[in-house]
Formats: sequence, structure tokens, C-alpha cells
Amino acid sequence: MSRTVTIEPVTRIEGHARITLQLGESGEVEDAKFHLTQFRGFEKFCEGRPYREMPALTARTCGICPVSHLLASNKACDHLLSVSIPPTGEKLRRIMNLAQLTQSHALSFFHLSSPDLLLGWDADPSVRNIFGVMRQEPALAKDGIRLRQIGQTIIETLGGKKIHPTWVVPGGVSEALTREKRDAMLGLIPEGLEIAKRTYAFFKTLVPRFTDEANHFGSQPTLFLSLVTPRGNLEHYDGFLRIKDAQGRIVEDMVPPIEYERLVGEAVEDFSYMKFPYYKPHGYPGGIYRVGPLARLNNAEACGTPYADVALAEFRMLQETGPITSSFHYHYARLVEIIYALEMMDRLLRDPGILDARVRARARSNRYEGIGVAEAPRGTLMHHYRIDDEGLINWVNLIIATGHNNLAMNQSIRQVADAYVDGNHLQEGMLNRVEAVIRCFDPCLSCASHAFGQMPLSIELRDAAGRIVDTLRRG
Repeated sequence: MSRTVTIEPVTRIEGHARITLQLGESGEVEDAKFHLTQFRGFEKFCEGRPYREMPALTARTCGICPVSHLLASNKACDHLLSVSIPPTGEKLRRIMNLAQLTQSHALSFFHLSSPDLLLGWDADPSVRNIFGVMRQEPALAKDGIRLRQIGQTIIETLGGKKIHPTWVVPGGVSEALTREKRDAMLGLIPEGLEIAKRTYAFFKTLVPRFTDEANHFGSQPTLFLSLVTPRGNLEHYDGFLRIKDAQGRIVEDMVPPIEYERLVGEAVEDFSYMKFPYYKPHGYPGGIYRVGPLARLNNAEACGTPYADVALAEFRMLQETGPITSSFHYHYARLVEIIYALEMMDRLLRDPGILDARVRARARSNRYEGIGVAEAPRGTLMHHYRIDDEGLINWVNLIIATGHNNLAMNQSIRQVADAYVDGNHLQEGMLNRVEAVIRCFDPCLSCASHAFGQMPLSIELRDAAGRIVDTLRRG
């Protein structure tokens, strides 16, 4: 008889999810679905709030990447104000974004994914974790902790707090950089860059061991979406949207972010609280695309910093022609981006104008609609607001990096399950591989929970004794 295998919870990711595998009578995989099971609803409860509250409010969407939401939200507010922020204010924002990229990528690679890579997919789950890595590779584990600390320390130095800083504000940043803070941050970067280069060199020696996984971990052809600079180089803060196909052809190029609605549509399904974005001209679900470090490196002509450009050239050698299509190589791409982030922070901090006191433009709202787009660690992040005459929010749309990857994640778990899962002889390591392909994308599920009104919902009201007083069910 056919049966369903449920993987719940999906481990070593941010947020709550499950995977269901539908097995046929002979044990073959007939279907696979990735379910985001938590509901939050930021888009709705932001309505009625003053637009200036949106950066601090939406940053609470996530405790891992609050800086990403802070930046995208403030960029949407800049658009509402109709201002261009001072050049130094923009550079300081860029530094914080790159520090966020560094600490988040370090968390993903060292803490969440390295147990599989170093200890094996079939290792005992009780040791296949960061503590097992500490025992087997203590130097690597220390490097991971220190690299994340360096990123967090730079965020704290700029914004006053490691998590949920409020230093980025509509129009720029709230405080200029002092010489002492600049020198302190510059003092951290050589150590961080040395760790990043050392880890990258080590990981290159591991890659040949995972040829089979690279062939089956989300390797189907998709489009790739990201920001690029006007010259087509790697970009994380501003720039233009580019879409490239799996053959390397540029499908859309130099699209201003405020025109994102021409490119991106959103569908919903009844098995997840996460929306399913797609490329509109190809329709749903045919318009599948990926975002994040893999997409950014595939779309970029160059990184623009010395060591990162060498690493990018080596990255492209993973495949004979065209973009790198395997989602397994998100891990490789993260390490390249960490090197780039540290090199670029060093460059920006050494800019002669970085201590300039003019870091903020001030204005009142001059538009009814504002759009802010930035690259979060996990991919392209879009904030879109509409306000009334009083500056109160009356409509919000958030397209989260993890959401962009939703179709690709569902496609990927099916491919991995087809390759590794034998329904007649189920083993834990098989199911761990299905989970592991999700870790390649490093999803942030608390951020991505926005498909209100789709999944069945049950709410129970209980009294102090635990008795059910009332219930509300939908679906």
C-alpha cells in the first residue's frame, strides 16, 4: 500500500517545517513537499503603523538577519521620502550589510551544514551536530565561532547592538563613524579574512568527495535572480535586477528594483504558509528561479576584490559550461562571498570620506508608495509599502529571500528523495539527505511565513485550568 513518510521537524534550519514523502506501493517516491508550518503575519499587523516604525518593526521578523530587513525597509522609506542618502551614509549601510553577510554565512556553513560534510550523512544524529564538529575538528569549529563573532562585532560597533540595531534610519544612518570605531573594525578584518581563506582552502579539498550529492542535490535547471552593479558585478546593497537562465543566457537585465512586479508573481498552495514566487513571463510553476549566494555568483561578471575574484574563477570550474546548477554548491558560494565581504569592508573603511559627518538626508513623506530591495544572505529581499496622507501604512508586501527559493526547495527534495530514498528499506541517513538539501538553501522560515488564509488553521482558547473554552477552525 502507498504510505506517507514525514520528516518533522526539519533540523538545523531557522524556523519550523516538515517534509512529507508520498511513497507508492513498491516503495518508490511519488511526491515530496516542503511545508512551512508556522504562521506569523507581519504583512497584516504592520498595517496602520507609521512608516517610520517599519524598519524597527520588520527587523523583528528575524533574529538571524535583522540587518537585512532593516536595510530593505529603510530603502523603502528612502523611496517614500524621495531622497538620495549622502554617499557616506550609503557606505556605512553597506558595511553593516556585509558584516551581516559574514556572520550569517558563517552560521550556515560552520554550525548548520558542516556536521553533514565532516561527519557524514549517515553518522549518528547524536554526534552529527556542532558539538561533534568541535570534537573532530576543534580548530575549524573555533574558526566558525570567531568568524561569526567578527561579523557580529562590526554590526555592534556600528549600530550599538548585535541584534536589532536601530542605527540605520530613513534617509541614511543616525550617527557618523568615529575614527576609534573605524580603527577597531579595521583591526578585526585581517583575522577574519585569514579564517575565511583558510576555510575556503579546506573546503575545496572536500568538494571532490561529494560529486554524487552535487549531481542530485537540487541540480535541475532553473533561472537565477539577483542584484548586480551597473557593470554586472556582484552586488548586495543596491543596483539592478538580473535574471539568467540555466544555460547562461541573460533573460532580464538592468531592471530597476522598483519594477520588480513586472518580473515576480506570487502563488499560494494549501500545504504551506510560505508563498511561491515565480518569474511571471514563464508562468506558475514554470517560472522557477533561485536566489542567494549561488544565484549572485552565477549572475555576476566579477566580484571586484582580489581574493574573491580568484575564488569566483575557481567556483566556475565546478561545471564545464554555463552557470553552476547544483544547489549543493551554495556552500561553496557562501565561502566566496565571505571573502568578498571582508575585502570590501576593508576597502570601504579605508575610504577617505568614511568619517564624513553628513550621513543622513531629512525629509517628510513625498510619495504614497515605497519599494526597497537589498540582498540578504539568503537572497533578494523585497519590501513594498503604501501609505496614506498621514504617513500610516495601509498595505505591505514582503517577498522574502527564502520565499523566492520555495519552488526550488520543493523541486530539490523530490530529486534527492528519488535518488536516495528506498521506501522498502528506510534508513535515517536517507532522510537526512532530504533534510540536507534544504540546508543548502539555508532557509529562514520565520521570515518567509506570509501566505495567510491558505493552510488549515486551528485556534484553541483555554482557561487557567487548561479546559478548552472555545475553538476556531479554518480550512
